[in-house]
Amino acid sequence: MKETSAWSINGFLGLLLFVIGAGVGVLLLTQEYFAFGVILIVIGIIFVSNITAVQPNEASVINFFGSYKGTIRTSGLWLIIPFSTRKKISLRVRNFNSVKLKVNDIEGNPIEIAAVVVFKVVDTYKALFDVDSYEKFVEIQSETALRHVASKYPYDRFDGEGYSLRGNADEVAAELSLELQHRLSVAGVEVIESRLTHLAYSTEIASAMLQRQQASAILSARQTIVDGAVGMVQMAIARLEAEGLHLDEERKAAMINNLLVAIVSDRSASPVINTGSLY
Repeated sequence: MKETSAWSINGFLGLLLFVIGAGVGVLLLTQEYFAFGVILIVIGIIFVSNITAVQPNEASVINFFGSYKGTIRTSGLWLIIPFSTRKKISLRVRNFNSVKLKVNDIEGNPIEIAAVVVFKVVDTYKALFDVDSYEKFVEIQSETALRHVASKYPYDRFDGEGYSLRGNADEVAAELSLELQHRLSVAGVEVIESRLTHLAYSTEIASAMLQRQQASAILSARQTIVDGAVGMVQMAIARLEAEGLHLDEERKAAMINNLLVAIVSDRSASPVINTGSLY
């Protein structure tokens, strides 16, 4: 069963009927028509007791002796079915901030992760009657979905291939939103957005992983430097030959060695002036 619209009329009409019924009833009581006067007063009280006010971005769920009769979403003053009960539920957009969860990524590394979930109620019937407490349901299912998504990816990809939690935050957040929507649809909740708010290695392996990241960064930087150095040496030799300066293989080897040492070294090169022959 899904949400339906409840029967309702303008609440100010109910107030008018109450005033008329109470006024006529009091007039009949003064003229000793006690039975008719009491009946009119009771009818007026019934009318006024079934007036409900609905605030903007709020819904009122109407139950009649345990039977769901619909939901009023339009703000204002409304007269509803007599002897019915109503329960208010907020339709505003809300945030849920998860606690920091300690989970293992796909490689078995313990990590700390947290997320924020932006949601709102779109089906009041499901939110109130299909789950026990939809707010608690959102909390538990959000943490469950976050654990499931976090266990599908590594914290980081050192080879640069595939998704990772740190390198693909937008893609991971989109998958988390889809996972949450699938889980929370039973509670009549729409997930607007979800984002990771905290991501870090667990304290027991943080130091070791930091060293690994530093080593990977140094290796990547060295590879870039070597690639650039080889290109510069090739350009230098090609330009010298283009200008008519031809070097034999031994001189080329010496020149390549000197240029590579000067470029690749992490310290400033100390030039040595050769005043004699190379041979």
